[in-house]
This record gives sequence, structure tokens and C-alpha cells, in this order.
Amino acid sequence: MTRARYTQVSLDSTPYYHCICRCVRRAFLCGKDRYSGQNYEHRRQWVVDRLAALAEVFAIDLCAYAVMSNHYHLVLRINQKKALAWTDQEVAERWMLLFSGPLIVKRWIKGQTEEGESLKALDIIGQWRERLHDLGWFMKCLNEYLARRANEEDCCKGRFWESRYKCQALLDEKALLQCMAYVDLNPVRADMARTPEDSDYTSVQQRARKLAGDQCAKQPDLLPMVGAETVDADDDDTLCRFRLMDYLELVEGTGRAVRENKRGSIPEQEMKILDRLGIDEKAWLSHMRPRKQRQPVAVGALARLREYAQETGRKWVAGQSLAGW
Repeated sequence: MTRARYTQVSLDSTPYYHCICRCVRRAFLCGKDRYSGQNYEHRRQWVVDRLAALAEVFAIDLCAYAVMSNHYHLVLRINQKKALAWTDQEVAERWMLLFSGPLIVKRWIKGQTEEGESLKALDIIGQWRERLHDLGWFMKCLNEYLARRANEEDCCKGRFWESRYKCQALLDEKALLQCMAYVDLNPVRADMARTPEDSDYTSVQQRARKLAGDQCAKQPDLLPMVGAETVDADDDDTLCRFRLMDYLELVEGTGRAVRENKRGSIPEQEMKILDRLGIDEKAWLSHMRPRKQRQPVAVGALARLREYAQETGRKWVAGQSLAGW
């Protein structure tokens, strides 16, 4: 039996999830429909634009994406910590970028509510905070928008998506990287693109072009991998501390493998991806200096460090191996 989506999401197990949504019957999300002759290529940008808008509102990070002809793939990270850190004012303002919101909350924002009304407004905002890091609400805001817009363009009504969406939990770093590479290689495997960086409307093309200094139209913010600009970033601000260059080579190597059940692969005669992007590996690596060691919260003799840990409610204080006796 099928299960409700919320029962498949466990933040205690993993914050990373792979979501797939496919159009019903032969409806086309994007590309050219060979049966009707209609060209829906412009709809790819709809998906990218909506992802960019939702990424600015929700506490859900985009790790990878691929927009295909009749379906799309997303790899997402639910950032509950980020949502809990927002103020009530920020939560309300973010939610009302997508929805109008009740009058009582609008009056609360302006400071025009009494104590009882304020409590009611804060209760509503608390529900919004939960929704802003809820995978189901993120997908609802994406799919409903696309379905309405596509049906309006097609002058029709009814179901546009085959089902709500399919969800797959990615429980470790290996599963995450395998899934991201699979998503990014979708156009190559479908014989729609020759190389990963030629795969339009994919996260690998976006990462490759940014690395090569070629920025295109507005694109969604991707959770960054470790690069020259992010080597000192906190672990929560990067994607599993994996180097961007290593990931591009992982995708490249996977894409060159010929699979019997897939139409396409990267041709053997193609240069390596770093050469195609015009990147000097040695020069790039020179920027990848080791991460700076974090300063310990306290320094001193070992006995004093233990006293400090006890007094501040800590079980451990980093830097004890450096403490003098």
C-alpha cells in the first residue's frame, strides 16, 4: 500500500530527499510533443523560476535538479535549524510572499493587535514556521503553481501531475552523491545532451558554468559544495563537505560508462570536463587551502578546562589535548 508522504520524512534519519514528479498520461511539461507538434520548451524556465522563488522563502535547500520533458527530479535538504532560527516577523513576511495571509497577522505585523489577538496571530505564525520546512508544502507550492499555469496555457482543466510526488530518503553521503549524479546525468542518459555541462536546466550545468565564470539568467540558489570560496564555511553551509571539482569528475566518470538500458553516454573522444571548462587543475587546487582550525572556546590547564566544562553545562571542551598540566 502507498503511504502518506509525511511518514516517509524523518529528520532524525536524514535531511536529504530525492523527489520525482511526472506528468499524467502523455502531457508534456517541457520540450516538443511529437504527437501534437506543440513546443513546450519555454516551460522549463517556469520550473527554474519557481524553484528560485521557493528557495528564497522556504528553509529547504536545493542540492540538485533536472527538468526533463515530462518529469523533473529534485534533491533537497530540509534545513529545520534555519527555520527555527527565524523571528516571528521574518516567518510571517516569508509566508506572505506566497500567500495573502489573514488580516489578524497583517495587523500584528503593524503592531495594531491587542494581547489576545497577538496570541492568535503568533499561533498562526507558528503553523507557518512548521510549513516552511515541510517537504510536502514545498512540493505543493511548486506543483500547484506549474499545473495551474500549464492548464491555463492549454485552455483545459483537470489533473496535470500523475500523482503528488515520489519521495526517496537519502540516508548517507554515498546515497546522496549517487542520487545527485543520477539526477544530473538524466539528459545525457536520455541522449538529449552530449556532456553534463551541455545539459540545459540541470544543476550540474549551473555549477559548471559558475565555476567557469559564465553566469546565465536567474537560477535557483544551490547548496554549495566545497570550493575556493566555501572551504572555510561551516559544515551546515555546504553539501556534505564534498569538493565541487571531485563531484564534477564523479559525474563525468559515471556518464562515460555505457549502460545497455540507457540511450546515451558521454562520448569517449570528449576531453575531460575540467579541460572543456578551461580550468587549470593546479591553479584551482592552489585556492583549496586547508580549513582553518576553530579556536577553542576556552584555554588553560586541564583541571581548569574540566571545571569550565562543568560550570557551563558542557560534557566536553575541545582543546584538552593542548592543555598543559
